[in-house]
Amino acid sequence: MIYVDVVSDTICPWCYIGKRRFERALAQSGRTDIAVAWRPFQLNPDMPPEGMTRDDYVRAKFGGGDRPRQIYQAIAESGREAGIEFQFSRIRRTPNTVLSHRLVHWSAKNNVQDETVAELFKLYFEEGRDIGDMETVVECAVRVGIEELRARRYLMSDEGRQEVVASDVYARRLGINGVPCFIVNRKYAVSGAQPPSAFVEVFNLAERDAATSAAQSTA
Repeated sequence: MIYVDVVSDTICPWCYIGKRRFERALAQSGRTDIAVAWRPFQLNPDMPPEGMTRDDYVRAKFGGGDRPRQIYQAIAESGREAGIEFQFSRIRRTPNTVLSHRLVHWSAKNNVQDETVAELFKLYFEEGRDIGDMETVVECAVRVGIEELRARRYLMSDEGRQEVVASDVYARRLGINGVPCFIVNRKYAVSGAQPPSAFVEVFNLAERDAATSAAQSTA
């Protein structure tokens, strides 16, 4: 089995693109021995709990002028190649992502983590929804098959917050300062939304490593 930890933020467009390219790599390689776990990272760890308007965020991050439009146009083109129709004009708020990360963390226990990540990306980037909003995140949980009352009870508690924040800090201590980052067997890192061939290459490398280790242990 090959284990892949994906360090990602739920409002990172390149993480959405990276997820699609990673899935394409799985399809191309025909592998069924990959176990994936999504790990939290906050691009904006100092974001207020209520988030901020999208206009204010973009202005603070990129400044004025035509630069933001050019950046998001390039992302949209890459997204289209991956089968994603980014709808940046629909986004009104840039959220604090702790709540959405808590849902991702908890959804692993419900065996729907990958589905949850996909739905959060869709809600934010394609539907323009505020995934820092309690009702939106509860809706996400329901969409992936989690019972509404259970999801609401969990999200309204403080459960999982400490784990999310600790995982974010741990990722930074590992030297991760940008996402997505795909860590394979805790040994190899694929940084950024790389083409499928890059993932396939690392899968094969990890497999050869495992075979070598197994041979040495029986020698």
